[in-house]
Amino acid sequence: MIAANGFNATLTARTGMGDQLVDLLLSGLDEGSPGASEHCVVYLVSRSASDPDVVHVSEGWTSEEDHHRVFARDAAQAIVAQVDGLLAKGSEYTDYVPVRGKAAF
Repeated sequence: MIAANGFNATLTARTGMGDQLVDLLLSGLDEGSPGASEHCVVYLVSRSASDPDVVHVSEGWTSEEDHHRVFARDAAQAIVAQVDGLLAKGSEYTDYVPVRGKAAF
């Protein structure tokens, strides 16, 4: 499948909670979680090289509608609620429309 919609998010955890935030975000790849959906074609969690409490997430979806539908489910909402409890401030989002690229993990 090809990603037709996506975003980057920068999340800042409360001091010392970066590891917990990363672990929680990576749980989004577990079976039944949003990142495991066939509609999620890119799900990359990265950390800032200079601040361990700053985490970046890049997601690519088959469509904006698919993203919204998957995130309306209970599993996604449970992760979102837990993420909110770890954050020092609101997340910063940049939306995008993928053109072409490569991902190998």
